[in-house]
Amino acid sequence: MKLRHNKKRNTAFIYEALIVEATVSMLKKDQHRHKKCVSIIKKHFGIDKILSKELQCYKSLYENQNLNEENSRRITTEARIQYKKINNSQIFELQTGLINDINKNLGNSVFNNFVPNYKTLATISQLFSDTTSPKNKVILENMIVNSMTLDKKSSDVVGVDLTTINIFANKFNDKYDNQLLPEQKELLTYYISSFSDNALSLKTYLNEEISRLKL
Repeated sequence: MKLRHNKKRNTAFIYEALIVEATVSMLKKDQHRHKKCVSIIKKHFGIDKILSKELQCYKSLYENQNLNEENSRRITTEARIQYKKINNSQIFELQTGLINDINKNLGNSVFNNFVPNYKTLATISQLFSDTTSPKNKVILENMIVNSMTLDKKSSDVVGVDLTTINIFANKFNDKYDNQLLPEQKELLTYYISSFSDNALSLKTYLNEEISRLKL
């Protein structure tokens, strides 16, 4: 099954791409660009913003892990109900403003940032879309539920990944221990671990930093 997907009209993808951009700019010590990223995130994804409400519908599906099938399906159903309450025309208009803001202040390259869970975000977008057929919605929902449910086989894979991550982290620390500022080391620690927890720790850390910064 192959469905069309426009990543620039995927609010969750844009948000994740901005998080990546903010992370990279911080590591490069580009405070000016980092502040621009933070400003855009705050402006368009504030608590009471419509795009924030849409983003929460996405997050409820791609940030929930290790759940049983029953809870996964209940969350998926509720996310779809909540998403339908959001006006699609408003979403499109606000996305346009967000895209223009990014192009003007950061450049189109932001949309080329690597987002590890891009395929999952695309699947969720297609599930929420009114143009997706009932048959495809059922298939997409099963795909999402499977991604939210951790079985023994995937658990074994995670174990291997964690071992690899620990080896990489140790080698990285040995090489760059005296070359990075404490805050850069902390950020990199979260970034390295992001591959094992769907970036939950990284995004929590960045959200705290964004809230702390005074623009």
